[in-house]
Amino acid sequence: MAVVVRSEVILSVYIITFLIGLPANLLALYAFSVKIHSKPLPTDILLLNLTVSDLLFLIILPLKMHEAASSMKWTLPDFLCSITSFTFFSTIYTSSLLLMAVSVVRYIGVAFPIAYHQLQKPVYAIVISAVIWLISAAHCSITFITQHHPSLASNDASVCYENFTTKQLDILLPVRLEFFFVLCLIPLLICVYCYMRCILILYSRPRISRMQKQKAIGMASGTLAVFLICVLPYNVSHLVGYFQGESPRWRYYTLLLSTFNTCIDPIIFYFSSSTFHCNSEKSIFRKRIIAVSGVQKQATSSG
Repeated sequence: MAVVVRSEVILSVYIITFLIGLPANLLALYAFSVKIHSKPLPTDILLLNLTVSDLLFLIILPLKMHEAASSMKWTLPDFLCSITSFTFFSTIYTSSLLLMAVSVVRYIGVAFPIAYHQLQKPVYAIVISAVIWLISAAHCSITFITQHHPSLASNDASVCYENFTTKQLDILLPVRLEFFFVLCLIPLLICVYCYMRCILILYSRPRISRMQKQKAIGMASGTLAVFLICVLPYNVSHLVGYFQGESPRWRYYTLLLSTFNTCIDPIIFYFSSSTFHCNSEKSIFRKRIIAVSGVQKQATSSG
């Protein structure tokens, strides 16, 4: 009975996430594609990659729905289990790293507008995105190793990436602990620092409009919501599991929270729009240029 209730809850969460997340992210994909085609900005390129990551997650979600509808039994081919697990986890961490990158770019744009202007070439954002995809893929390749390495593979094909053996846990638990620090805690702390600094800088400038300040707060709140609601609980299960020496039974329910990532991300897309990006940062940039030009003119006249 407990398994039936668990599978029904999981299936309901997956369906709600799919119905909300898919149209929202398809709309975001179209919007960012248009923006990048007209004038590519670093934030737009990073958010486009974030949208692609969410869509990959949503594409494999029907396979997880099938698993939940089958009372959490994996009745599909084994290779689909590997692909589903890899995509499911790698997109979660790709999203968290991309959100961190967006926060750093916005902080540089507000705090160091001249340096930001010099580093505004799209190639930098493309390289950053590629590195993030590689980092996530490299980390989450543990799903393939755990399931297919000759010395680790389990004979239980009735479940997908569950019921780990002792040998599997000996490898998996330390890797998950590294996930917690490198792919969750560090990005979270960087986001908190960057957005708090952005808000303080914007509020210290009286010429920045109230709407721009509110958008900055909204973007910071949305990003932190993704980490605190969707990313942190699941990664805390890594920390607890490492010290307990087993995979916590409640881990799967925290993983369900991660699925809501695809529904919250479009909110962040709104607050990270190019209009706000250009208006706030370009105005600050112009002020800095005027100030620098004034100093140069004074130096020339005095010489």
